[in-house]
Amino acid sequence: MFKTTMTLAALGLALALSPAVAQAPNTTPLPPTTCSAAELAKMNAETAKITDADKKAAAMKEMTLATDLMAKDDMKGCAAHLGNAIRMIPGRS
Repeated sequence: MFKTTMTLAALGLALALSPAVAQAPNTTPLPPTTCSAAELAKMNAETAKITDADKKAAAMKEMTLATDLMAKDDMKGCAAHLGNAIRMIPGRS
């Protein structure tokens, strides 16, 4: 019984200290996002200021998808892509 308890305690400690726990995805809640022409214009301006070329390209792609979905009246999809773009802006994730 003691041996089993110690084994489980060691396993629990190993799992708690494993690097996989430290690499959890970013689940930081963002403020509610609404799709409007004003919000998209504001986000386009902020996206243009990103200095990391890869992040900027990814954010611009998300903004394009958001704009396309807003034109199709898919506000839920637009908000999702707008939220993805917001996460790529330094200091906003």
